[in-house]
Amino acid sequence: MAVDSDGAEGGGRTGYSAKLLQGGSEPDPRFTLANERTFLAWIRTALALLAGGVAVEAFMGNLFGPELRKTTAVLLLLLALMLSGGSFFRWLNVERSMRHKTPLPLPWIAPVLAAGGALVAGMMVAFVLVRQG
Repeated sequence: MAVDSDGAEGGGRTGYSAKLLQGGSEPDPRFTLANERTFLAWIRTALALLAGGVAVEAFMGNLFGPELRKTTAVLLLLLALMLSGGSFFRWLNVERSMRHKTPLPLPWIAPVLAAGGALVAGMMVAFVLVRQG
């Protein structure tokens, strides 16, 4: 681990945060705060997906059949689950990269979110096209 001039390991951090961040030097606070804002944006998106999944299950009983309603709700809820969990690991990996001055990792949650959103949107398009009314 890196040792600062004051003898603290982990770039001035101690305890759990030093273990979590795995050393390195403190990045510019603006970059750390930007990383935090990005994390919060992922969390807001996860909350929106969670609300959408709950809304589909609770309020779309008259519009969708039970299979389509449950499938759509579960897909939205699973996306929310993956996104909320993945956003923490994304934040941590970016923070570690900045501390060690290595290239930023690719966001694996972005393609998962895009594919899941496209799947749900495709299901809705198919439903609208097939629905007789």
